[in-house]
Amino acid sequence: MARLLENQVSKKRVILGLSGGVDSAVAAILLQNAGADVHALHMTNWEDEDGYCTAADDLQDSRNICEQLRIPLHHVNFSKQYRDQVFKYFLDEYKMGRTPNPDVLCNREIKFGVFRDYAKRLGGDLLATGHYARSGIVDGHGALFKGADPGKDQSYFLHAVSAEALAETVFPLGDIQKSEVRNMARDAGLTVHDKKDSTGICFIGERPFREFLATYLPANPGRMCTPGGEILGEHQGLMYYTLGQRQGLGIGGRNDRGEEPWYVVGKDLDSNTLIVAQGEHDLLFSDWLVATDTSWIGAAPAGFAKGLRCHAKVRYRQGDQPCVVEALDGDRIEVRFDARQKAVAPGQFVVFYNENQCLGGSVIHEIG
Repeated sequence: MARLLENQVSKKRVILGLSGGVDSAVAAILLQNAGADVHALHMTNWEDEDGYCTAADDLQDSRNICEQLRIPLHHVNFSKQYRDQVFKYFLDEYKMGRTPNPDVLCNREIKFGVFRDYAKRLGGDLLATGHYARSGIVDGHGALFKGADPGKDQSYFLHAVSAEALAETVFPLGDIQKSEVRNMARDAGLTVHDKKDSTGICFIGERPFREFLATYLPANPGRMCTPGGEILGEHQGLMYYTLGQRQGLGIGGRNDRGEEPWYVVGKDLDSNTLIVAQGEHDLLFSDWLVATDTSWIGAAPAGFAKGLRCHAKVRYRQGDQPCVVEALDGDRIEVRFDARQKAVAPGQFVVFYNENQCLGGSVIHEIG
């Protein structure tokens, strides 16, 4: 592992995206040990002074890391680009009753878009981040592979990054386990060795999700019904719910029903109705999906037009699911699964794999 990284980065200027967390800090150590000329670049993407934003603390942690490791720190503010290219998309998707994943767009548009352009202005030969994934060259083009730690692999969130960007990117953590990362940070005396990992959507932080969304989109309460039309109560707004959700429905413990949990199984935007069902209802499961805005890493895989046999994930933590992917009209594709999939949510991404190689992905549009 160390030898491979050395071959990639030795005597090259590597611009590392330094967040102020333990992962990117250890990436800096590994790059230094491999002989790279490391420059850290810290991004500010969100600036709200609301008590939840940790931007100021993260910048100070980045300063401390760079001081300890004796590497230069650059700071750039991409807040405007983030709002225009990521946050607007996030709000538009929720307006349509879908469940977006802004981290995918953040990687494509910001970290491997405007950030990459800025890194070149700093004289960078290569870009590096603290993601748990691996990059490589296949058939002369940049390629993406799963990280060695199956519990931390982040290739799902990186599937929309271009082959050109991947060809200029190294992921120093791709071959190691998360437990090793914290130990390395502790051994190096880094104060962030026990810093809590960031989770969820970066601009929401630790605040309640509904509270955040309501500041941008007006709530629109409506009926909560069973698939047969029985009214069970009122929902707070379709944007607050996702397919498969079972928490926060407020209809548990009904005397006239059994003890099985209730799930969101559908949304009717025209009538502003949330459809819920009890137990493992048929509407919770999908045999197929249609997706749009497909982005392959490089060219579309061979045989795609006639039906590509591969594996897919419809959510980050899911195991690989065998399927067949086939081209439809335009940029639409159809994915047919070997086994029925639970709680497939429009607006999320379906991401495709050939063993450990990530092929690309697409936005889930329709399920059935």
